[in-house]
Amino acid sequence: MTIGAVLLAGAILVAIFAPRSAPPTKPANAQPATLPGATPATTAPAPGAAPASTAAAESTTAAGSTLAAVTHENAAATITTLANDTIEVRLTDFGGAVQEVAFKKYPAIQGETQPYVFNHFHENPILALVDYPGLGLTTRYERVSASPTEVVYRTVLEGRIEVTRHYRLTKEGEPGADPYRLYHETTFRNLSGAGIALPRPALAVGTATLLNDRDPGIYLSAVVYDGNTPAFTSRNDLEGGGIGRLVGAGADPKQLLEKPATVVWAGVKNQFFSSIYTPDQPGVSLVVRRVDLTRDAPFADPQRPNIGLAAAARFELPALAANGTARLSGFVYVGPQEYRRLRLFDHKEDGILPYTQSFYTRIFLSRYVAPFLNLLLNAGHRWVGNWGVAVVLMTLILKIVSLPFTLAASRSAKRMAKLQPELQALREKYKDNPQKQQLATMELFKAHKVNPVGSCIPILITFPLFVGFFAMLQCTAELRFAPFLWAHDLSAPDTVGHLFGIASLPINIMPLLMGATMIVQMQLTPQPSVDNAQAKMMKFMPLIFILICYGFSCALALYSTINGLFTIGQQLVVNKMKDPVDAAPATGPGGRPTKNVTPRKKS
Repeated sequence: MTIGAVLLAGAILVAIFAPRSAPPTKPANAQPATLPGATPATTAPAPGAAPASTAAAESTTAAGSTLAAVTHENAAATITTLANDTIEVRLTDFGGAVQEVAFKKYPAIQGETQPYVFNHFHENPILALVDYPGLGLTTRYERVSASPTEVVYRTVLEGRIEVTRHYRLTKEGEPGADPYRLYHETTFRNLSGAGIALPRPALAVGTATLLNDRDPGIYLSAVVYDGNTPAFTSRNDLEGGGIGRLVGAGADPKQLLEKPATVVWAGVKNQFFSSIYTPDQPGVSLVVRRVDLTRDAPFADPQRPNIGLAAAARFELPALAANGTARLSGFVYVGPQEYRRLRLFDHKEDGILPYTQSFYTRIFLSRYVAPFLNLLLNAGHRWVGNWGVAVVLMTLILKIVSLPFTLAASRSAKRMAKLQPELQALREKYKDNPQKQQLATMELFKAHKVNPVGSCIPILITFPLFVGFFAMLQCTAELRFAPFLWAHDLSAPDTVGHLFGIASLPINIMPLLMGATMIVQMQLTPQPSVDNAQAKMMKFMPLIFILICYGFSCALALYSTINGLFTIGQQLVVNKMKDPVDAAPATGPGGRPTKNVTPRKKS
C-alpha cells in the first residue's frame, strides 16, 4: 500500500506541477529606460502631438513616448500619470483609459530599479470601452481636469451622448481603499430630447503577458467570479486542437471566447501579477481574447510566438431617457498577487489565485489549506526575515503537524514488510483457491494486528497540506527575486551554470539534492512487497521525480528536499523502534494460537 501511495503522489505531482517555472531572464514586457522618470500628474505627448485642450496639471514633453512600443496604440497620445508610493498609473487620452501600471516595489529585472509594468503590451488599455463604436481606443478624449491622484476625460458621441470618464487613486481610510486600487466611473448623458438605446459595451480588464522569454504561459488566465466560484479560462483553452495538436491535426486557435456569467468581478493574470475589476453593478459575461504580441515583443527565438491573454467584462446599459444618464463604475486593482492584501477586499478577490483552478487542488481542499499556509509563510518571514528560511520553517511545521500520521504509516509499512515471507507462502499454498487465500491473509493480518491499508491512509490524510503548500508556492508574488543560499530567485530554478556551456542544459542543484534524499528514503524504508516489477519501479522513482522537478522553482524543490531530510530522520528512528507485533503468537487454522510443543530441557 505504501507503494500505491507513493505512485499516487507521483501521479498527482506530475499532473499539477510538471510545468516548469521560468528562470530570471529579460522580461517580455521590458520597457524603455525613460519610463520610471515620469512624474505624477504630468503628460507626455509624442513629438508633434497637440496638447490636451484643458490641462489642470503642469505638462511636460518627453521625447520618445512609450506608446510607440505599445500594441495598437496611437503614437500621438498624451499620457497623464497618477502616482502614489506604490504605483504609477499611466492613462492615455485615446480611449480615456489606463494604458499601463508600473509597480514601484517590484522590479522588472532582478538587480535593477526599473519597475515591472503591467499591461505594457496589450490589446486595449485597461477599462477601455470595447465593442462600442466611436468610444474605443481610436477615439481621442479631452482631458477636462487632472491632479496627482485624479483625472477626468470627456468626449461627445455623434453630438448626442456626452461620455465622461473619471479615475482616482483610492485613499487610506476610505471603503475599498488599497495602494494598488483605483476607482473608476464612466457616465453616459443624453444631450438630446429623445430616448437613445445603448449597446452592450465591454470594459477591458487588461492583458496578461509572459514574464520573460522562458515563461511557458501556463499561468496566463482570465477569471470571472459570479458570487459562488471563480471560473478560470487559461491560455490553453484558446490554443485549439486538444490532443490533435500533438500530431499536427489540431484545430486552429480560437481568437475569442465569451462566457455568460454574473460578473461580480473579472480579472486577468500571469504567474505573479493581475488586474481585477470589481464593478458596482454586476456584468453579464466575460470576453476572453488570444493576443499575438510577437510583432511588438519578439523573443530571442524567432520561432517562438509571444501569445498573451486579454479579458473584458460586458455590461447591460439601460436606454437613456431624454436628458437622462447611465453609469458604469467600480474598483480596479492592478498589482501583485499577495493573498494577505486580496483577502481584505469585499468580494473574495483572492479567488484569482489558482488555489481552485485544477481538479487536484480542488479535491485536496487547497481552497482552504493554501490560504492558511500563505499566512503562516508570511508570519514566518516576519519572524526570520528571509523567505528561504521561512519556506524551511513552514516545511518543518507541516512535517511536525503530520508526524503522528506519517509515523503510523511507517510502522505499518515495517510490519507489512516483515509479513511478506508468510504472505508469499500463503499465495503459493492457495494459488488455486483465491477465496481461501484471501481468508488466510486476513487471519494473518488480524493475528499480527496489521491494517493492510494502514501505510496508505495516513499518507493520504497529509496530502491536503502538501498539495496546498505546492499550490501556494507557485504563485506567491513575495517569492519573486527572493534570494536564498546560492539561489538568486526562489521563484525560479536555482541554476548555477550550464553543462558544456549549453544554455539548454542548466545545472540545478536543489532538484539533485531532492533526488538524493529520495534515494536514501528508498533504502531506509521497508518495502511491503516482494514483487520484482514493483521493486524495480521504486528504484527508478527518484530519477523520474528529478526529471519532473528539475525545472521547478527553487522554493518548491527546497520544500521537497527539507521534507525528504526530515523523513530520513524519522525513518531512522522508526527502524530502531521495537515493534510489539514481533511477540505476536503464531496462529493455526481459524486464527487460533498454536501450543508451544518445544520439549523442556532436562535438568
